[in-house]
Amino acid sequence: MKFALIGQDIPMHLPAMLADLLFAGREAAEIAVEEKNYAMRDVLERYARAVIRQSGLGASFAASGDRAEVLAGADCVIYAGDLMASFRFRQDREALSGNNPEDPLGLTDQARVNGGIGGLLHTLRQGEAVLNLCDAMDENCPGALVISLGQPVARTVSMLLRRGYRAYGLAPSAERGPGGLDAVCKRLGLEAAKAGAVMCGLPGFSFLLSLTEKETRFDATRKLRELSRSGELGRLNRRWLDWYDAVAVGDPAAHAELLPAEPDFIPEAEPVFGESVERRKERIVYMNKVGDEGAAAGEGAMAQLLLLSRASALRPVRLALALMRGEDLEMRGVTRRNDGELPQLPAEAVIESCLTLASGALQPHGWRMPEALAEVCRTIDETNRLAARAAAGDRTALRECVETDPALEGLDRLYVQDVVDRMIRLHEDIITRL
Repeated sequence: MKFALIGQDIPMHLPAMLADLLFAGREAAEIAVEEKNYAMRDVLERYARAVIRQSGLGASFAASGDRAEVLAGADCVIYAGDLMASFRFRQDREALSGNNPEDPLGLTDQARVNGGIGGLLHTLRQGEAVLNLCDAMDENCPGALVISLGQPVARTVSMLLRRGYRAYGLAPSAERGPGGLDAVCKRLGLEAAKAGAVMCGLPGFSFLLSLTEKETRFDATRKLRELSRSGELGRLNRRWLDWYDAVAVGDPAAHAELLPAEPDFIPEAEPVFGESVERRKERIVYMNKVGDEGAAAGEGAMAQLLLLSRASALRPVRLALALMRGEDLEMRGVTRRNDGELPQLPAEAVIESCLTLASGALQPHGWRMPEALAEVCRTIDETNRLAARAAAGDRTALRECVETDPALEGLDRLYVQDVVDRMIRLHEDIITRL
């Protein structure tokens, strides 16, 4: 079994991926990483080989700058990348702020990561990376399973599905963080590990439809709604309960990005993309320590524990192994094609929901949402899929995306189209398909 790991964020995820593959999964896989930087290739190879030695398995690891070599014969491709995300976001925000005479005025709140004008430009830039990857996979591993961690996850997965790949995605978890399931359970006096949560929607737009305590079968849904209604989960959460008759879960900023601008919500001026510089330097120090001293004991083992303690909650390898080996699995927050999971949405919708596999076979839940929530999900999903088509060079889809996007409500859509065209020219060194 061969795993090909592509994207500049792969090193950040590598400790958890190797742990899931070698220790939890006990899979002696061939692992290939695309890495252009020679010094970083050495860091990754020494680190991975030390971890493989500790596992006792006959796995192999190689880092290469040759994409065709990395992809050749891969059974699974994991993509975790973004194109100069922080720098490009700042360019978008500067253009939308109106600081220059030729820039639009009064659209700073459209400088977003996943929705609105900023989200569309992010998608078009990401499309260049994802579709170039598809071209390379067509040549080197056309039957590969693909798992995307690249943002915007709904749109990158849609691009991969349109190219004919069996594709899934994992977005930042709706389980953790201030607005996540763990925090909600704590407020309700429930253990998150023992909670039965019906949590579904779209990537970055998940809602809790019900919440129970598994062992006692206590239904905490009413208490949950009361908590939201009281404002204890925030003003936006209370407002969305009124609008959609369901409690939002996860980062409220991610939800708000996909909706019309509101006076009491200001998008992040400097959102976090990947690792901070400080965290990256720290990770490299720990990887070098493991590579030098091994992962089994002493300072090397301590460095490995620190790497794993700070690992992302996303588990792409665990998902991939269950799908490829035909195993049982229940994993919340998986992005994929709907196919009846949420029957009020189109079969081709790209949703986020709990994935349940029985011997590798998908077990749809058929969960039904309040109709108001289903309606807005249909509109956001249509916008996501139109943006994915636009990234492939479809000008008609680009125009329809601007006309459909609920995040642009209240704006002159013709003017927005002109703004988008100008911003495409701003990024013409990357956006080449339009």
